Amino acid sequence: MKKIIVILGPTGVGKTKLSVELAKRLNGEIINADSMQIYKKLDIGTAKIKEEEKEILEKTKYWLDRYFKGEKPSIDELDLSPLGSDFRKRVWKILCEIPYGEVITYKDIADTIAKQKGLKKMSSQAVGGAVGHNPISIIIPCHRVVGTNGSLTGYAGGIDKKVYLLKHEKVNMEKLFIPKKGTALWVWIFVFIA
Repeated sequence: MKKIIVILGPTGVGKTKLSVELAKRLNGEIINADSMQIYKKLDIGTAKIKEEEKEILEKTKYWLDRYFKGEKPSIDELDLSPLGSDFRKRVWKILCEIPYGEVITYKDIADTIAKQKGLKKMSSQAVGGAVGHNPISIIIPCHRVVGTNGSLTGYAGGIDKKVYLLKHEKVNMEKLFIPKKGTALWVWIFVFIA
């Protein structure tokens, strides 16, 4: 029997309003990624979701299965419509354009947006905030964004997960490094069908 699972992170985040609402709507499990404590358990058979929502979840599972088998599924295979401000959506669109196995910097994204808007410059920190609020990690590949100096910073799932994903995509890690301190972390939520 299949279950919908909502995973939360990082350390100390606990249940967020969004994750609780999502799990409530999907009648799914909420798991804290650090403690793996299960807060709520219901099987998908009792889930109160629309048929088209089941289809989206199944397609997402299929996409992720292929990704982790080493395939390069296209983001276009999924009908993504993350909720966010126009600025965040613009950043997430750029994330979707980063090729598999490559990285770009927060500054690259800031420069692209500045050019699109006819501005002299754009804040890399503002871009970092939008990247950090990416609601669809892995599929919208925020793990492919690094600091200008090659710093692997700001991945909500933890730097070890970012390194894993980049190595999985066979990114050249020679010029990339894990910072000693000051890494920003944001809340992440991930949903899949088990």
